[in-house]
Amino acid sequence: MGDMLLKSAAQRISHCVRADDTVARFGGDEFVVLLANLGTQKAKAAALQAEAIGEQILAAFTDAFQLDTYEYPCTPSVGVTLFSPEDRNVDELLKRADLAMYDAKTAGRNGLRFFDPAMQTMITARAALESDLREDLKKGRLLLHYQPQVDHQGRLLGAEALARWPHAQKGMISPSEFIPVAESTGLILPLGALMLKTACHQLARWSTDPATERLTIAINVSALQMRQKTFVEEVRAIVEQTGANPHRLKIELTESTLVSNVDDLIAKMDKLKTIGIGFSLDDFGTGYSSLSYLKRLPLDQLKIDRSFVKDILVDPNDAAIAQMIIALSKSLGLSVIAEGVETEEQYAFLAQHGQLNYQGYLFGRPLPPVDFESLARAFSPRRRSKRVRGPVNRTYA
Repeated sequence: MGDMLLKSAAQRISHCVRADDTVARFGGDEFVVLLANLGTQKAKAAALQAEAIGEQILAAFTDAFQLDTYEYPCTPSVGVTLFSPEDRNVDELLKRADLAMYDAKTAGRNGLRFFDPAMQTMITARAALESDLREDLKKGRLLLHYQPQVDHQGRLLGAEALARWPHAQKGMISPSEFIPVAESTGLILPLGALMLKTACHQLARWSTDPATERLTIAINVSALQMRQKTFVEEVRAIVEQTGANPHRLKIELTESTLVSNVDDLIAKMDKLKTIGIGFSLDDFGTGYSSLSYLKRLPLDQLKIDRSFVKDILVDPNDAAIAQMIIALSKSLGLSVIAEGVETEEQYAFLAQHGQLNYQGYLFGRPLPPVDFESLARAFSPRRRSKRVRGPVNRTYA
């Protein structure tokens, strides 16, 4: 029975690793897993990959083992250590992993521990963040803020909807902290669905106010969301349930969305465009998008990434890339929006090269719905005798 358990355990562990990883029985009931090609990236990124595989191994032992006619529940304790080319003492590496494993046992078994205390602290904090995010998503506690988007004459066109997480104890948590956690754990799917529904409810409310009825909302959709077979049906259902005008909704895709199965992506975009939804390609020029894909995608807009706008006045390469995107968009019949515009000098430079749309702190920071609606009323033709030419008055930002 013991031999059967070891063989079954080995099979479950082997199914959790990649083709170039190694699994070995080290002795007794101990196994060693050697993870290869974690890259030359920072230790934090390598640790997250190692932790993800370790968690898969833990999950693989959830079900009891079937040993002949017996069911035998068994849980593992996992110890992890990172190493670099400088670490050439194999015995020392195994000792570190062993110490981490015994630490996992001491903590109650069926767990994972890192040898590096700092790394363990980071992983523990990330696990707590994931748990809190999962709970707050269930309760619908995440919300949207809206950053103004204006045209070349300073007229308010709409807003980009940006996810915000007001944590009960930690206050407002930055998207740069929780979005990567959501993407790596699959929580990006319920998060994306909640944010899309929230944006559509907002559009429906805006449609009843003359100051906001013509505004659009741009909402980010992840590559994982777009790959879902039911994505189109889910979007249609949300639009119908909320009463939002689909012609006022714009989906922003990143270049990472284009990495796989472009034909499927185009088919989904075409179906959504038939009901009026528009598409913008975010972060253009920062990824791996092919121009051959670009001409096939049913896009309405390209976004000049903030990384190019930031140094557009001092880096000739950034300036050249921004001008190229503007020229390319014009030739393809697409509108252009420059994000991250923070100074009037940046705005003036971009304005020389075409009638663009703009987004950035110069025109307004992301605002809660009530504050954004106040901003929109300040733009209302009934309240203003002239439309602003150039950047929006900073009073409103």
